[in-house]
Amino acid sequence: MPSNIRLKKIADRIKEELSEMLIKEIQDPRLSGVNVTDVRVDRELAYADVFVSAVEGGQRSKEILAGLQHAANFLRSALATRIDLRVFPRLRFRWDPTPERADHIEQLLASLRDAPSAAQTEDDEDSDE
Repeated sequence: MPSNIRLKKIADRIKEELSEMLIKEIQDPRLSGVNVTDVRVDRELAYADVFVSAVEGGQRSKEILAGLQHAANFLRSALATRIDLRVFPRLRFRWDPTPERADHIEQLLASLRDAPSAAQTEDDEDSDE
């Protein structure tokens, strides 16, 4: 079994190559604007879980995952020619909600930052009366 460092290097290389392929080589319109956020390879190198997101968020998640699943065999064989492994793991695509959650948290923090200034403005108006 490969070490954790080796698994991380393999996952990083899959992420890098797959990201490049999605930008330059894949012509499927369902896969436009897709970002590979993370790749995790299991210890037996049987599966690689590929986490993806898109600018539009979760509205297109089903369409994007269907497109990736449709292209999974092509992507796997193309990656196998670029990354030298004895057996290349099967690709499993997962939706990554992290960017959407981060955006939501950012909006909440922005509203909290604006709230004290609005409360300060109300206090200033009350003291003027």
